[in-house]
Amino acid sequence: MKKFILFIALLLPILTIAQGKNDPAAKTILDGVSNKFKTYTTVDATFSYKVENAAGKALSNKSGAIKLKGTKYRVSFNGQEIFCDGKTVWNYDKGANEVTISKVESGSGTITPQKLFTNFYDKDFLYILTGEKKVAGKTIQEIEMTPTDKSKPFHKVYVQVDKAAKTIYSTKVLENAGNRYTYTVSTMKTNKTIADAEFVFNKSKYPGVEEVDLR
Repeated sequence: MKKFILFIALLLPILTIAQGKNDPAAKTILDGVSNKFKTYTTVDATFSYKVENAAGKALSNKSGAIKLKGTKYRVSFNGQEIFCDGKTVWNYDKGANEVTISKVESGSGTITPQKLFTNFYDKDFLYILTGEKKVAGKTIQEIEMTPTDKSKPFHKVYVQVDKAAKTIYSTKVLENAGNRYTYTVSTMKTNKTIADAEFVFNKSKYPGVEEVDLR
């Protein structure tokens, strides 16, 4: 659960970006990403997660998977599984064989994986398109984001967008302490059939699991 919270917390900066003296070209790209995502009925994606120190030395390399359907989601990441059917959230810790159950929090400030792909440029950040480059045959557009709130634990966020697909390719967060966190989308399938049962924790599949019900 802690690793998933870190994953969400580090990506949260891209949820809200400041209006004002921002780059119109960057805004056009971000609008395209948001509008494209809103056309998907489902998303089934995998991603890699890399942590580096200030010198660029790799400290950790991990991978994860995410499924989205409307307000439902399921995330598997570093020994954690998060299930949400739109009303209830189950946070399963494989190492402890424990699941924490809670209600979905209401309100616009609630963080969900869906918000990591859309609605991420309303306020709190200044942004600019820094250029394009070729990565594995793809044209990648990079947008540099700087927080207006200097008390944030990071000073830069770099969002890379696949120009042709209009999807987020990767996100890099530069922490004030020096570490760099990079999340790269490895695969993404959209509009495929995903059963609602995929988003519900099935206790029978986890023998001996301990439940902590916070509802």
